[in-house]
Amino acid sequence: MGEVIQMHFTTVDYVIFALLLVASAGIGLFYAFTGGRQRTTQEFLMADRSMSCLPVSLSLLATFQSAVAILGAPSEVYTFGTQYWFLGCSYFLGLLIPAHVFIPVFYRLRLSSAYEYLELRFNKTVRICGTVTFIFQMIIYMGVVLYAPALALNAVTGFDLWGAVMAMGLVCTVYTALGGLKAVIWTDVFQTVVMFAGQLAVIVVGASQAGGMAEVWRKAVNGSRIASLDLNPDPLERHTFWTLGVGGVFLMLALYGVNQAQVQRYLSSRTEKQAIMSCYVVFPCQQIVLCLGCLMGLVMFARYGEDSPLDKGYVKANDQMVLYFVMDVFSDLPGLAGLFVACLFSGALSTISSAFNSLATVTMEDLIKPHFPDMTEAKATLLSKGLALVYGLVCLAMAYIASLMGSVLQAAFSIFGMVGGPLLGLFSLGMFFPWANSIGAVVGLATGLIMAFWIGIGSFVMRVSTATPAPPLFNATAPPLLNNMTTAVMTTLVSASTVKPRPTGVEALYSLSYMWYSAHNSATVVVVGLIVSLLTGPMKEKELTPGTVFPVLGMLLFFLPKRYKEKLCCVTPLSKKPKEINRQPYQMAKRDSNGAPYCKEDAVTEDKEMESDEAQQEDDRLKTRVVLPKCQLMAHTVQETAL
Repeated sequence: MGEVIQMHFTTVDYVIFALLLVASAGIGLFYAFTGGRQRTTQEFLMADRSMSCLPVSLSLLATFQSAVAILGAPSEVYTFGTQYWFLGCSYFLGLLIPAHVFIPVFYRLRLSSAYEYLELRFNKTVRICGTVTFIFQMIIYMGVVLYAPALALNAVTGFDLWGAVMAMGLVCTVYTALGGLKAVIWTDVFQTVVMFAGQLAVIVVGASQAGGMAEVWRKAVNGSRIASLDLNPDPLERHTFWTLGVGGVFLMLALYGVNQAQVQRYLSSRTEKQAIMSCYVVFPCQQIVLCLGCLMGLVMFARYGEDSPLDKGYVKANDQMVLYFVMDVFSDLPGLAGLFVACLFSGALSTISSAFNSLATVTMEDLIKPHFPDMTEAKATLLSKGLALVYGLVCLAMAYIASLMGSVLQAAFSIFGMVGGPLLGLFSLGMFFPWANSIGAVVGLATGLIMAFWIGIGSFVMRVSTATPAPPLFNATAPPLLNNMTTAVMTTLVSASTVKPRPTGVEALYSLSYMWYSAHNSATVVVVGLIVSLLTGPMKEKELTPGTVFPVLGMLLFFLPKRYKEKLCCVTPLSKKPKEINRQPYQMAKRDSNGAPYCKEDAVTEDKEMESDEAQQEDDRLKTRVVLPKCQLMAHTVQETAL
């Protein structure tokens, strides 16, 4: 066991890190004093719904490409091999379903917050439950995602811990509070470029020092780090094709389908087509990011082989290993280590800035505006900026709390995944099952959250209790939990697979692969929600707001006679006449929300009278049809919600 080695940055490294902060703040100030100068909530929170495909797609990529992922993926590949790469298979459905199911529904309803949908579909209680759950999820996550990489950086390089945390938190708060969503999106674009540059620099220099990519590949093959297709269907196995390729789909849907941070980017797009295209553009970018992480892990293995810095005691935890490798590779190349640190904190900046903006949006749209409908536009905008500032300060406070958490830090990371699954289940319940009612939605969400925390916390406690007395299969695989994020989990998994028999009963539930958490928890919400809805009286067709139900059941059960479909509540407006009704109700919703006082989009003021006349003609035509009650209900509900 060697002593922990601490390396140090040069002046050039600090300069590059400072340039990242200055450039990010500069982008925020630019959008604060140009264009509309963030004078309306529509511009501050929704970027005037004027963003094009490319910046939106890169922002979608950067939002959850956090510093934790940049540190975690190479360590995962170094330790376990390239099985992790099969997560890329989940990106197909994980991005196609949001593009063609969630985006059309959200975009055509012209929402500002994803949780407005829950009120349109169910009632205000469900909306508030969803909003509070999301706020809890993001507040806990954003402090940890800022503190964890700073802690790893401090342990390896001696980089001032709280100096880094304060600098990142304050700069991010300033450009988010001043520049709004436009600043967040364009800084995400800049930070994505920095992330790519930092990772590429490490791979190129590391591979050349190891003898080229052919040599890296040869060593990886000889070291059994190139994984084959593992078709083991056991859900307790940590990584197989099924856990990554199928379980990963639900994880992607929770992130890219219903998370407010991503939905807000879709809704900021200029057109629905641009929003859909952003999902298609982010797909190859996600694959590139995944490949870069895997390649960095292989280059690490080519350099160290089985004698990892963790085994030798040079570092204390897995998440510090990548930073040690970077400092080792760039020891004779001043400036490049600073580039990777800029890459690392670009991941943190993009994640927490998205959290600030999305939290300000849901707080304003879901908790404040409904209670103060007469609030002026100027006051609403000022309050939105104040909310972004307050959430920035809360993030710094959460980073301090994270420093006191110790072994609970890993559990705090898991909370983000625990809450995402039930929220996905809540939106799926409303969007795909027309007979689900508000009581079923609330009970289903509560049950899903209880199940999620039960499994998540039980799994964490079991791993911690078994990791401490575990036999030393690897040297130094039980470091102090204070500085460890993943090693205790990895030790437990290796020891369980070689020593312990297959777990049964509750232990089997606790041993469920983390990739199945989202699927399991969302399925719990849907099943419980449907059962409670059927017991308390399912919703009828005439009670639904048109445009809030995607006709997936009508498509799947097309072969049933109409009377059976009516009994199953499958004859929704969108499925009965997809061509006609798929267009008209959404046009109504779009007109009503655009004409609502809070939007005040300058681009449509000149056409307001024309749109009003068209809306009146459309109402007259709709009144002559059989679906009169549905259309009247839809127009009234959407207009009331927009107001």
